[in-house]
Amino acid sequence: MSFLLNGVTAEQLEDIELALAYARLALENGEVVEARARFAELLANNNLTGLTALRQDTEFGLALATEACGDLPEAIAILQRLHAEDVTPEREVELALAMCRVYRESDQLTEAVEIGEQTLGRMAGHGWSDELVELGATLLAAYYHRGDMLKARQFAAELLNVADTLGTPRSLVAANWNAAIVAEKSGHGEEALALAERALAVQSETGHPRNLARLRTAVADLILQTRPQEAAQARAMLERVEREMSETSASTVDRARLLVCLATAALLTGEPGDAVTAARDAQALIPGHSHVLRAEAGLLLALALGAVGRAEEGLEAVRSIQAPLDGVPDSRRVAGTWFGVAETYERLGDSEDAVEAYRRALACAGL
Repeated sequence: MSFLLNGVTAEQLEDIELALAYARLALENGEVVEARARFAELLANNNLTGLTALRQDTEFGLALATEACGDLPEAIAILQRLHAEDVTPEREVELALAMCRVYRESDQLTEAVEIGEQTLGRMAGHGWSDELVELGATLLAAYYHRGDMLKARQFAAELLNVADTLGTPRSLVAANWNAAIVAEKSGHGEEALALAERALAVQSETGHPRNLARLRTAVADLILQTRPQEAAQARAMLERVEREMSETSASTVDRARLLVCLATAALLTGEPGDAVTAARDAQALIPGHSHVLRAEAGLLLALALGAVGRAEEGLEAVRSIQAPLDGVPDSRRVAGTWFGVAETYERLGDSEDAVEAYRRALACAGL
């Protein structure tokens, strides 16, 4: 009967489902390279051809594993192929969420906003769900990275209301987490910490290990930004998270972002040598197309090198990030990065290059 219905025997179907379960388990345990290989091997199995749902599950898993390995262009290509197929509404939301996130991490903010808005426009009218709130939170992150702060604040308030109405842990975490980042970027630091701590309290009770590690990183980063006098506590939190994250399906971008935060904490606690190490480790993990995150790591490296008396090496570190930044579309985040470049040049004694970088920051901000 199984062969007549699916083109495979019951035993073959069981083998496929077991292989898919092992691939997912490898991804959840942070064995991302092995997971990617397992998903790819399963896709090469001709028996999947007539099993549309299982084949789509496998391709989606491959996209997530590929993202976790830092190969964002290939992850986008897989997700786009799946998105063009006839999929269930639930799978469409999953795909839109992943695409919005990967586009954002690749600094393709226009594409991230487009896929998020299109999917929410079609789906939210039928009622909100945890998955749609998570998609909305991912879209919210694209708004503030792009510099649409008015829209971000308005949408953050809407998401918080929706999450409070749903009352589910997933929706509360997603809405409060991203609303916290918007609040911090808008200059409301204490509000941001309150929102982030609320999200962390819920996530700690019910959360997925990878998301719990990412949220703790975000809370520590907010502490560094709003309460620098508590940098030692934030650094201790980040060091614990670093150990936890290594056992999850966190992507190389997640781990690099944590190391960038660790470098910041080390600078604030007066340990520039440790900041140099963390910033270099972050650069080694960051994919070549994540230009803004790579620039942020480079700026921290430059400041740390200057603090240990290696100003010339610091200047070289700053100069090395300028060319990649030139190819990134203008956004609030890019403007802030150019402003950081200018400040770093100034601290390291290069006023001429600092002036040019300030001009670039103003141009990115539309001034």
